[in-house]
Amino acid sequence: MSVAFRRDGDEEHLEPKFEVPIPPGPNLVTQRGLEMIQSRINELTAKVAELSEETALNTAKRDLRYWRARLDTAKVQPEPSGAKAMFGCRVRFALDGKAREITVVGHDEAEPAAGRLAFTAPLARAVLGAQVGEFVDFNGREEAIEVLEIAAA
Repeated sequence: MSVAFRRDGDEEHLEPKFEVPIPPGPNLVTQRGLEMIQSRINELTAKVAELSEETALNTAKRDLRYWRARLDTAKVQPEPSGAKAMFGCRVRFALDGKAREITVVGHDEAEPAAGRLAFTAPLARAVLGAQVGEFVDFNGREEAIEVLEIAAA
């Protein structure tokens, strides 16, 4: 029989599983973010102990490696004072005449739909360092954002 028609197993046809990519740069976190990482590790540790199916077990182990690496590199940032927009702050601002609000957080706790943006997101970078009443440039437009309120999250 020709080698072209021989198949030893399905493994050669499966998609390769790569490690979960770690965002570049420092792993800045809020206290809430650190607790979220620890909680995720606890969940995955329990899940790995329960799983027996190889594919699901390997996926859970891969995710656990990611979260442990994130815990090892986490740098908890100090609580913001609220005097200016910093990591961990809730910032209310006006953009194109509409009031919006974001909280600047780390990569792993970012959830844009809930208004939690990673500190590396363009909008978060634009407001970082700004004070109430200040206008900041955004998206190539000068004074596009007016900072209305800053508070600790």
